[in-house]
Amino acid sequence: MTELVVRRLLIDLETPLPRHWCGGDAFRTALFNALSMSFPVGEQFFIDSVRDSLREMPIAQQEKYKDEVQGFIGQEATHRRIHALFNGHLDKQGLVNSWAPRIVKRMAMFDGSDVRHRLAVTAATEHFTAILAEWMLTNHDLMGDCEPRLKTMWLWHSAEESEHKTTAFDIYRAIGGSEQWRITWFKRITLFFLGDLLRQTVSNLRQDGTLWRWSTWKSAGSYLFGERGLIRQTYKPWKAYFRADFHPEQQDGTLSENWLRDNTSQYARVGA
Repeated sequence: MTELVVRRLLIDLETPLPRHWCGGDAFRTALFNALSMSFPVGEQFFIDSVRDSLREMPIAQQEKYKDEVQGFIGQEATHRRIHALFNGHLDKQGLVNSWAPRIVKRMAMFDGSDVRHRLAVTAATEHFTAILAEWMLTNHDLMGDCEPRLKTMWLWHSAEESEHKTTAFDIYRAIGGSEQWRITWFKRITLFFLGDLLRQTVSNLRQDGTLWRWSTWKSAGSYLFGERGLIRQTYKPWKAYFRADFHPEQQDGTLSENWLRDNTSQYARVGA
C-alpha cells in the first residue's frame, strides 16, 4: 500500500503573473498553460472514478484501500484548487479554455456506465501524468529562468503525481478490470490527450500572437524532439503500458521522493 500525504503548497498565486512566465518562452508557456487548463475538471473526474470504484468493493477490501484512496483524493483535490487559481490568471490574460468543455462532454458519456470504464480512463491518464512528471523532474532545468512560484507549482505537482501513480491502476485490477479494456482505453486516451493538448497549445499561441514566430517553432522542436525532448524521452515509458506485466511501480519514483524531501519549506502537510 502507498502512504499518500496531502500537502498544501505555500506559494502566492494572488499576485499577477508574467504572460510568458516560462523563461520568456512562448511555446513552453503555452504548452504548460494548456495542460493546466485540463486539470480542474480532469482531477475531479479522477476523484469521482476512484471514490466510486472503492464503493464497489466488498467492505473488507475497502478497508485495505481506504487510506490510500483518501490520500489520493486529497492530493488531487489540492491540485485542482491550485490549478484553478492559476487558470484564473490565464482568463485575465484573455486565453480561452476550450479543452475543459470537451472533457465535460466526454465525461457525460460515462453516466450510467460500468465504473470500471471510468477507472480505466483514470489509470490511463494517470500513466500520462506520471511519465510527464518523471520527465519534468529529470529535466527541470529546461524550464529555464522560470517564474519561481510556477516552477515550484509544477515540480510539486509532478512529485505528487509520481507518488500516487499506482492508486487507480491497483484499484482497477482489484475490482476486476480487464486487460483488454485497460489497453483499449489507453489507446483512446492517447489520441484524445495528445490531440487536445496540441489543439489547446496552438490555440493559446494563436491568441498570444506568437503562433507564427520562428522562435516558437524552434522552441517546440527542441522541447519535444531534442536530445532531452519530451516526446523523445517519454516514448518508451508510454509504450510500457501495453505490456501484460506492466505495473506503475516499475517506474522509478526516486526523483519524486527527493524533491519532496528537499523542498519541505514549500508546502505544509495537511492535518499534521
